Amino acid sequence: MIVLIDTNIILDVLANRTPFFENSNQILSYCASGKLKGYLALHSVSNIFYILRKHFSPDDRRKLLLGILDFLQIANATHEGVKRALIQKHFSDFEDCLQDECAKRVFANYIITRNTADFAFSNIPAITPAEFIKKALL
Repeated sequence: MIVLIDTNIILDVLANRTPFFENSNQILSYCASGKLKGYLALHSVSNIFYILRKHFSPDDRRKLLLGILDFLQIANATHEGVKRALIQKHFSDFEDCLQDECAKRVFANYIITRNTADFAFSNIPAITPAEFIKKALL
């Protein structure tokens, strides 16, 4: 199974955000163990690096992201995919539209996010970590 991990899932784990840490960490553990083939959108790397500036030094942020990239691959959008994202008007957040384009590019089965409502018009179904864990245990 192939999944694209949304930025908020990574932030839940790296910033130890409660009450989300446990389920998000379980998703990353599935990816690290090879139970899931996980991807992170290219633009998420710079977003995470920036957002974590209040919590970690630049060197620590680099180490954390390198650790994540030991088990998550990078997904990117093509030139045409970015143009499609720019034309798309159904998404309220352009970044989520880019996530969808990246997920399509790697043939993801799901986008794992806590903000599934933001992906109502996504080509790839969005699912929360808790919902995914329940499915994985069936």
